[in-house]
Amino acid sequence: MTRIVCPSGSMKIGRQSVYDTFGDKWQLYLAALRRYGSAEAHAHIATLTRKARAVDGIKAAVLRVVREARHGCLGMHSICEFGNRSAELNEILAAADRTLRAAFKERISEAQAAGDISPDLPPNSIVDFLWASFAGIRVAARGGATDGQLQALGQLTLRALR
Repeated sequence: MTRIVCPSGSMKIGRQSVYDTFGDKWQLYLAALRRYGSAEAHAHIATLTRKARAVDGIKAAVLRVVREARHGCLGMHSICEFGNRSAELNEILAAADRTLRAAFKERISEAQAAGDISPDLPPNSIVDFLWASFAGIRVAARGGATDGQLQALGQLTLRALR
């Protein structure tokens, strides 16, 4: 029996049980990515909307990325590994992106209306900048950046929005 290892030890799940449930390793990976994407989107949105002022919610979301950057991101890792070669993967990532993008655009528009974020750029462009910054922070963490360096990257990301 092949064992799938989890953080607390062996789950003693047979290979055939996994294949019966998911079909193959790729389908298992896609199911894990769907679950991860949904959970992360909800966690980001909860952080983003927890604060009354939109700019404070955006700041909290950036700081969450900084705080959790060392944990890795399955979505980002899948993009780095597979690029856009898989239609199934692209669909999963696009669904998570749509959900997150809508929430961030709404908060960005609120912050722009309140005068807390520069109105010079369209919210979609700001979201693109945030996604690139989040990826950069995560890559820096994986590359060994110190906590201070990660915090500085988060602060620079926030400063660029003004």
